[in-house]
Amino acid sequence: MDTEVLKTQSLAWLLSAATDPMLIADEAGLIVLANDAAHRLFGYAPPALSGQAVEILVPEGVAGDHARLRGSYAEQPRARPMGKGLELQARHSAGYLFPVEVSLSPLETPDGARLVMATIHDISARKRYETALLESEERMRAVFETAVDAIITIDERGMVERMNPAAQRIFGWTEAEVSGKNIKMLMPSPDRERHDGYLHHYISTGEKRIIGKGREVKGLRKDGTVFPMDLAVAEMHISGKRMFTGLVRDITERKQAEERNAALLAELTSANEELTNFAYVVSHDLKAPLRAIGSLADWLATDYADKFNDEGKEHMRLLINRVHRMAALIDGILQYSRVGRVREAGAAIDLNRVLAEVVDLLAPPPHIQVRVQADLPTVTAEPTRIHQLFHNLLSNAIKYMDKPEGEVDVTFEDAGAEWHFQVRDNGPGIEARHFERIFQLFQTLAPRDRVESTGVGLALVKKIVEMYGGRVWVESVVRQGTAFHFTLPKTQPTGKLE
Repeated sequence: MDTEVLKTQSLAWLLSAATDPMLIADEAGLIVLANDAAHRLFGYAPPALSGQAVEILVPEGVAGDHARLRGSYAEQPRARPMGKGLELQARHSAGYLFPVEVSLSPLETPDGARLVMATIHDISARKRYETALLESEERMRAVFETAVDAIITIDERGMVERMNPAAQRIFGWTEAEVSGKNIKMLMPSPDRERHDGYLHHYISTGEKRIIGKGREVKGLRKDGTVFPMDLAVAEMHISGKRMFTGLVRDITERKQAEERNAALLAELTSANEELTNFAYVVSHDLKAPLRAIGSLADWLATDYADKFNDEGKEHMRLLINRVHRMAALIDGILQYSRVGRVREAGAAIDLNRVLAEVVDLLAPPPHIQVRVQADLPTVTAEPTRIHQLFHNLLSNAIKYMDKPEGEVDVTFEDAGAEWHFQVRDNGPGIEARHFERIFQLFQTLAPRDRVESTGVGLALVKKIVEMYGGRVWVESVVRQGTAFHFTLPKTQPTGKLE
């Protein structure tokens, strides 16, 4: 067999055994041999590439330049990558382009014919990875540059490598001024002197004191001012190099707000103490002489009844009523002041029992019927406050009733996260313009000498309901009746009840 034929067959066998796509072209640019891997890469069925010009495998727009460069290579053939420094693309039989890397190796036949062998690598996957990595880096760079919090990166020696714009604003240094310098320059004493020891201790032992944990520390600005900050440090390894990234938040405003809140709390505590003292004075120093006045008025009205004419008797009646009203007003003020300030232990309260007690205590007159819906729920609250709540609402309905056959109904409904209660009567009703006013302290719509009222009851109702996180409102039609609505959450937030 001819030696040339043997060599050609050997070369074809080597190409077919190769796993990488390979092809051999002559000086005219015609493909002499192409292995199966090359056919698969370009989408051709073997041996379709044989005898074809290599330009069918390059983008149409650069085919002319490729032919010229092919001629240049033939003049100085050597093993080298094709198009060094350029991003090469190949053309698939389906017409789409894909990125490749091509290695060229010159060959020469015994008769002096020059060939070139090309090894082609499809780098589509690598390009996608590089693109994704670049996009990821760009996103991270955008986060780094635009983050509101300060971000500082240091190496394992504590030297600053990067500092984002927020960090530059907070500390007053530029990145160039701190780059390559020890991070401790941003710390006040004694942390400045201790930092190198902390870092060395961690690298030596792995014992974490702040890495991976949030911590409140002090920072030092370029102008020498010290400020409070939250610091979180994360460890990372990049190309085998240990790095630490610190996330810093200036909490000066938060600390100032906390100080203001502490001062306000101290003032509130002082005001509560004064209110407690005032309540004590009202309870003892005012009610004692008031009781004396009431007793004296009762004695005069009884022992000197025959001495008074009708006008005198009316004046004595008004005097006694106003003394009683004043005593009731003092009691109402004391009750109002105690809501939310003096706390009882929360307990499970059966409202069926509470309503029975309230109705029994009020003892409605025969012409007023009080109806309470059966199976009222059990709520968790302070017993005294719940008793006051229903007592005031029912007392109002009974007190202002103007119908010969009065009706008062207490109902409820399950409103999901809360209970919705309603106390409805068929009394005189309330004009809409008074809906907000009636819940204010000391406000009453009827003349005080006609209906005994302190104007505290509904204000107390509103304060109790809102203390438990509920709402209270009124619906009414004049001469037809009034419905007071209020809600109580089924679950009290932590801290609501002691």
